Amino acid sequence: MNRINEIIKATLFVSGEGVEKKEFKEKLGLSEKELNKAISSIKEELGEDSGVILIEYKDKIQLCTNQKYVEEISNILNPIREKALTKATLETVAIIAYKQPITKLEIEEIRNTKSSDYAIQMLLDHKLIEVVGRKDAVGKPFLFGTTDEFLKKFNLNSIEDLPSYEELLERIKVIREETEVKQETDSLYRDHTISQEEIIPEFLKGEDIQTIESSEPLPEVISIDDIRDE
Repeated sequence: MNRINEIIKATLFVSGEGVEKKEFKEKLGLSEKELNKAISSIKEELGEDSGVILIEYKDKIQLCTNQKYVEEISNILNPIREKALTKATLETVAIIAYKQPITKLEIEEIRNTKSSDYAIQMLLDHKLIEVVGRKDAVGKPFLFGTTDEFLKKFNLNSIEDLPSYEELLERIKVIREETEVKQETDSLYRDHTISQEEIIPEFLKGEDIQTIESSEPLPEVISIDDIRDE
């Protein structure tokens, strides 16, 4: 059973989202009783004071951040995020624009980072992207696409008018520089602190709990081949 526990934890870690219990039962050949025993064992192993805990909801299970440590996490990560927020957010929206519909995991694979939760949440909050469906894969992850607000922001009539990658980067660069200079109160890229709503992202409406964004440095350049389909 220890091996089963480790497989469940590893799957939840990689998913970053809730995974339906039936997926574990079907793929691992577990009975309801065996799965519940494994879940209880993992909860006991992690404990209530662990930085990462296991939660259950709507017949799903998920690893998430322990809300006991929100303040400490905010104090540690916010200085890091202030430096990377603009670049991470703009890189993320560029990827979504060219690869939509796309999942969070696919975005993270392109950006070579462990988590894009914060960037995605900021884009959702400012209505530049939206959930457009779910992918037919394990965990049924959300698919993201751009919105009309995105078109307005980049002066596009439709997604078909999306400029070349180089031109979009230039527009992004202009927006980033203007933001850094003006620091307007309604700016998409102002400093942002962690709140209860960020721990539970608005777009999940209580269904999912957001994980904490990695502090690993972002790549300086994203190849156009990584962003656009041939």
